[in-house]
Amino acid sequence: MKRPKSEYAIQTVNNALVLLEAFREDEELGVTELARRLGLHKNNVFRLLATLEQKGYVEQSPNDRYRLGVRCLELGQAFARTRSLVRLARPKLEGLMRSLGESTHLGALRDFEVVHLDGQQPDQLVLTGLRLGLRLPAHCTALGKVLLACADSEVHTHYDREVASRRGLAQRTQATITDRDKLFEHLHAVASQGFATDIEECERGMVCGAAPVQDASGHVVAALSVSGPACRLDPDHLHREVVPAVRAAAEELSRQLGSA
Repeated sequence: MKRPKSEYAIQTVNNALVLLEAFREDEELGVTELARRLGLHKNNVFRLLATLEQKGYVEQSPNDRYRLGVRCLELGQAFARTRSLVRLARPKLEGLMRSLGESTHLGALRDFEVVHLDGQQPDQLVLTGLRLGLRLPAHCTALGKVLLACADSEVHTHYDREVASRRGLAQRTQATITDRDKLFEHLHAVASQGFATDIEECERGMVCGAAPVQDASGHVVAALSVSGPACRLDPDHLHREVVPAVRAAAEELSRQLGSA
């Protein structure tokens, strides 16, 4: 018999979330008032507040009371952005799929891997399968390379430290870039040109082109891609037809998200 999810709940985490929810009606609350509302000892509330303050979810006001921190706003904005991102991207994915007759995807960078958030697939006998929810390495996919290349410099630093220099770059095909220096040189070129291609670097026989999507703050939040079999998407067709269409769709989506 399957156990209810409530039996797996962690009480401390639950208390922290209930504490945050207490600020729905009140801008500021003190330790004593929070302890009364939550039915917890003041020492426990203080420890919860200290942890949340360290992570930026609450902050202490000049009168020693507490209020929500800026991290809550950032998290709320991320939720709204992600939901509007998928909703606004769907017509672009469908349009690219219809005009080019190939599979399309919307991807984002998570833990230095590409997560496929949405996609559309044409009615073709030979095509690239949808990868919804699938994670792939960033260094050998068009989506991943454009997301890395067009991201903030901090992302490059963390990627180099956590992946490229530490774990290395896995070779998936003979075309995969596995040398760290060559990869970062390649990413520099991708950032300059505003798009990335994957010519059988991730999977043999598969070709892909991708372009970045920016939000109102100018940060890259996702990327659009078109992929298909190498027998249909030769390099000339990829650069002449696919890449311009993907870039135009990504730029239009960026404008809808508020990018200048």
